[in-house]
Order: sequence, then structure tokens, then C-alpha cells
Amino acid sequence: MTHQYQHDVLIIGSGASGLSLALQLAEHASVAVLSKSELTEGATYYAQGGVSAVLDACDSIESHVEDTLAAGAGLCKPDIVRFVVEHGRESIQWLIDLGVDFTKTSNAQGNMDYHLHQEGGHSHRRIIHASDSTGRAIEMTLENKVRAHPNIKLFEHHSGIDLITGEKTGITPNRCLGAYVYDRKNNRVDVFRAKFVVLATGGAGKVYIYTSNPDTCTGDGIAMAWRAGCDIANMEFVQFHPTCLYHPKAKSFLISEALRGEGARLLLSNGEPFMHKFDSRAELAPRDIVARAIDHEMKRRGDDYIYLDISHKPAEFIVSHFPNIYKQCLEFGFDITREPVPVVPAAHYTCGGVMINRQGRTNLPGLYAIGEVSCSGLHGANRMASNSLLECVVFAHSTYQDILNQLSSVNFPQPLPAWDESQVTDSDEEVVVSHNWDEIRCFMWDYVGIVRTTKRLQRALNRINLLHAEIQEYYGNFRITNDLIELRNIATVARLIIESALLRKESRGLHYILDYPETNSTQYPQDTILSLNKPRQTNAA
Repeated sequence: MTHQYQHDVLIIGSGASGLSLALQLAEHASVAVLSKSELTEGATYYAQGGVSAVLDACDSIESHVEDTLAAGAGLCKPDIVRFVVEHGRESIQWLIDLGVDFTKTSNAQGNMDYHLHQEGGHSHRRIIHASDSTGRAIEMTLENKVRAHPNIKLFEHHSGIDLITGEKTGITPNRCLGAYVYDRKNNRVDVFRAKFVVLATGGAGKVYIYTSNPDTCTGDGIAMAWRAGCDIANMEFVQFHPTCLYHPKAKSFLISEALRGEGARLLLSNGEPFMHKFDSRAELAPRDIVARAIDHEMKRRGDDYIYLDISHKPAEFIVSHFPNIYKQCLEFGFDITREPVPVVPAAHYTCGGVMINRQGRTNLPGLYAIGEVSCSGLHGANRMASNSLLECVVFAHSTYQDILNQLSSVNFPQPLPAWDESQVTDSDEEVVVSHNWDEIRCFMWDYVGIVRTTKRLQRALNRINLLHAEIQEYYGNFRITNDLIELRNIATVARLIIESALLRKESRGLHYILDYPETNSTQYPQDTILSLNKPRQTNAA
């Protein structure tokens, strides 16, 4: 039997952005938090590097702003960059006050101070971290606080299916009223009503066959927002992390960029360094440059991987700074204190997403998006390392303030229509789901990867259009399953990525296309925006 729940705020997603927002709102409102799996099973938990913020006396707001703008290849919104950077220190303090145990070290005066890493694109040490498991430290701290709060109701193993809007239900004026949600344990679809809905679902790395993302990252929030009529921007900019461990059993294991910040080198199979040939910053160049360089060398030489080597550093230094990476690599047979490890690039971060303003608002009233699901203007054409967790906390706070200002003036929506499955049956051909899932992820890797061509993108578009129609027909005939929900969403997000990539006839940041290898700032100075009810074109046209 379908249940109908009512809360002031419904937050779909349980990473750093969703839980940070929930904690702040819960002092003033009833909050429901949905998590597809266990509360901690998301990209935040697996983040290794840290959070970027100006915390050192030798650093400056201006430097962090300039580094972010440079990494974003001309597409960052300068006012948003400054807004996020200026709120860096207070965001870190908020996490410290919650109890996040960031790593400390002895300074020149013999006092204990927070240790700061340097990563690619950063001109200073400004990455505060909790050893090499920063995401885990933040997520576990937030989880403990959220579980203890009486105004927060947690719904684990619940997947959003579609947003409920006034337009779809005939209720005026049009706004987001809630969501249809699949209860995976009880195998039913429930209705969640709310004054405000917040998407905090993370990115879409599982659209690609090789990714650093956990299995939950299937682009659900982006796809749900698109179907609800939200504008989506910059989906062509998919960041491939340069260094994931190459091992058949090492599923999605990322080796942090912080290793390169501490002197790790990228080497060819013959032991030769190569990054200096591509960028004067060598291993500390932004991720798009490093990933393309690795891709180029692998294809040129016919190699399946390259090597990452930090073994020239003292073993004690390596183990103390990177205990988790050391332990994990050892389990796969690699001792990073003694030898280089094989690595490959993998899909890591979705720089595009649901368009929002400084308060996290989308173009659908009542709906917000924060974290990786959103496109705030911070990352532009390439996210700089460790800016993502900062974005989560900063936008959680600005969204909290905006919702709080409206809370008393918005009424609860009336009871909403129950999920209708009177015309569907149980599937007798689940192989369609698994086959289409595999096909999408394979051709996205082959045709819409680190280096692209127009011909490859056209092939991908032809395939995704056929598959999308097939999936929609299947969706209309059979009862919901979690696999079907995710397949429908990755098909939608894959098409958004392909269409966006075809629109941008230049190379910029993470989008590198051989047909247009140069950056064309005259014709394409702005975002690529897809709108459900408008012609497909860039807003620079």
C-alpha cells in the first residue's frame, strides 16, 4: 500500500551537501532525507583529498579566486567563485565545530596547526584534510549529528523516481510539490509532499564504464530535474580523474591528487617522466591537462596504463600522510613505499548539472539543487581539485538561509495523486535492462570520453536516441525496479552529455574535440544550456 509523507523540506541525497543542509534546517523545520543506499554510501564518503580554503597567512582570497578561474578555462562565474572562496574559512570552522578531525602538524614555532596539502591548479597549500580520508571523516561526523536530531527523518534505501509539479498535477501556480519515491526494501512507490524539495544526489560517473564513483552516482537528480522542466548546463564537461588504480579487482579506487602535491611523479612503462612535455606545472597541472596527457601517452604507446611513483619519498612520510591509500594498495599487491603503481584516468566529476543561482534555486519554484548535481558557476569548464566539498558546505548554508526566509509563507501542498501502476506488469525480460545499461556505459567511454570527435559523438547520439526510446517503452509497460530507475536516468544524462558536446564546437577545459582543437572565445564564451521547452543552443548564440 502506498504511503504519503509530509515534511517541510524533502532532501533527496545524503552526501556532504544534503546532510549539511538538513542539520541547519532541522532547527526550524521538519526534514526528510532520502538515501539510495546506506546513508554514507555516496561520493562524499570516498573523497580522499580534502577541502580547499584560504587558511594560511601566505595565501589569499585573490589567489584562490585566480586559480579557480584559470582552472575553469573561462567559464566560471567570477561572482560565484568569489562568493564561495570568501566563505571558505567559515565553512571549515563550521565543520571543525561539528567535530571533523582534520589532520594537524607541528609548525615552525612548535605549535600544532592544521596541515595543508597542495593539489593540481592550486598555487598555494590550501587543502585542509583528515589524513587521506577526508570525505569519510566529514560524512561520518554529519551522519552522527543527523541520526541524533529529532526533526530529521531518514529514509535509507529510497530512490527518487520523478518530481511532482503543479504542471503535472494541474495545481497552480506551477512549483515543485514533492516526489514519487521507490522504497527498495518494501518494493513500493510512495508520495513525499513538501514545501521545498532539494536535490543533493551527486553526479553521474556511472554513465561511463570506468569511473571513480560509487554505484549510486547515476545522475538521478539531473534526470529528474530535466524531466520536471529545469534548465541543464555544461554537461559536456565531465572530469576524468587522472589516477585511478589499474587492477581488475580495484573497483573505483581513486589515488588522491595529494600524492602528486607531495611529489609523486607520473611515469611511462619504461620509467620515463612525461608531464613536463605537456605543461610547465608538470604533475601539478589541472586535471584536464593531466588526464589528456596520460590518455595521449597510453594511445601513442599502446599501453593499458601508466605509473604513479612516490617511492622516492621516505616510507614513514608516505605511510603517515596516506595511510588509507597505502593500506588499500597493499591489499592489491602494491607497496607504494617501494614501487610505482599502475593508474588510468576514470570518469570522476560532473561539472555541469541543474542550473542554480547563489541561493541554490533552480528555475522551477520550490526546487533547489546543491553539490555535484548542480551547475552553480563555480567550476566552469574544469573543476579545480578540492573545490567540490567546499561548494557543498557553502551552498548548503546559502540554501538554508533562502528556505528559512520563505518557510512560514509557503503552505503545504494538498494530498497528491498516488503512483499509478494499474497498466503495468512485472517484467519477464530483465535482460533488456542489463544489456542497455552495459551498452550505454561502453559507447559513452568509447565515443564521449577524454578525447572526442564529431563523428564519434554523432554515433553516440544515434545509439542513445534508439536506446532512449526503447527504455521509455519498457518503462511504460513494466513495474518499477531500482535497476530500471537508474537505467532510465543514465540514458537521459548520457543524451544530455552528448547533445551538449555536439553544441560546443571548440575545445575548452574538459571538452577536447579533435575537429575543433582550439578554444573559440569569440563564438563560445558562455555556458551550454539545454532547456526542455526551448531550442537546443548555447546562450552565446
